[in-house]
Amino acid sequence: MSEFTDLVDLVDLVAERVGGKALEASDEFFAEKENLLKPGRGVFIADKYTDRGKWMDGWESRRKRTPGYDWCIVQLGLPGQIRGVDIDTNFFTGNHPESASLEACEAAPSATAEELRNASWVELVPRAQLKGGSQNLFAVSSDRRFTHVRLNIFPDGGVARLRVRGVVLPDWAALKKKDEPIDLLAVEHGGRALITNDMYFSHKDNLTMPGPSANMGDGWETRRKRGPGNDWMILSLGHLGTLSRIEVDTSHFKGNYPDRCSLEGARFDKEVSNDFLTGGSVRWQEILPQTKLEANRRHSFELGDKGPFTHVRFNIFPDGGVARLRLFGQPA
Repeated sequence: MSEFTDLVDLVDLVAERVGGKALEASDEFFAEKENLLKPGRGVFIADKYTDRGKWMDGWESRRKRTPGYDWCIVQLGLPGQIRGVDIDTNFFTGNHPESASLEACEAAPSATAEELRNASWVELVPRAQLKGGSQNLFAVSSDRRFTHVRLNIFPDGGVARLRVRGVVLPDWAALKKKDEPIDLLAVEHGGRALITNDMYFSHKDNLTMPGPSANMGDGWETRRKRGPGNDWMILSLGHLGTLSRIEVDTSHFKGNYPDRCSLEGARFDKEVSNDFLTGGSVRWQEILPQTKLEANRRHSFELGDKGPFTHVRFNIFPDGGVARLRLFGQPA
């Protein structure tokens, strides 16, 4: 499990919020396969039942009385390299699978159920024992790009959530053919929130998620600052590129939006660590000077062509909440 701890900040490639879809399962008698991809770890309601038995917040098959095992095929919302897997059996204790394995393949988005069943699956997590009511964590070592995974459970039972952590690998050959600017910071284009000084109320990763924020909790919000300084976040673009427009969205933040913001950029031709980015030796170039913000509004600022950059530092003054950050430009 210690190998997995460095992977928790990677994107969950199968999450429902990034477009993950549970396509087919051998059996979902007690609880639907779609629950595997929902947020959180699942809940338990003691007195909730359906006409098929106890309601469970996960995917649960019936008790198997014939040879074989159960399985579920999931389409990744974001194709990419897989680095780690979490098979979470939260609240499944007397009905969790004895063991599980995970396979992956690369297939067209339009692949049929039959084509996927007969695909060339690659085993990423060999069959391993599972603990009930636990996050079962497995590190994965593979440089291949995958679009689908198949979770196999032996012989049957329930799993609350499936998390597949990895590195997003978009089709840049196709994206570069587009005439209009691309959001180089979007999670679907490989953008990542790397490190921040504060995310007390809500997580840094929300800043690059698809679509508008659902509510105030679906953004990045820091605590109230009682000393000098300001809050900040360092993010990596999905591709080296020049920036022409920035959107700073404070939707849902009304009494707690930042007073001002600014943006800086830097270019690195090799991978750099978070310690290096925060160590004080980076020469950040101003992209957007300190600019006044308003409550509950999507702000758009024209930049010209700035860059190219691989990383940005987003500063808010002095603190507060931002729903989404979009950086539009062209890949270099």
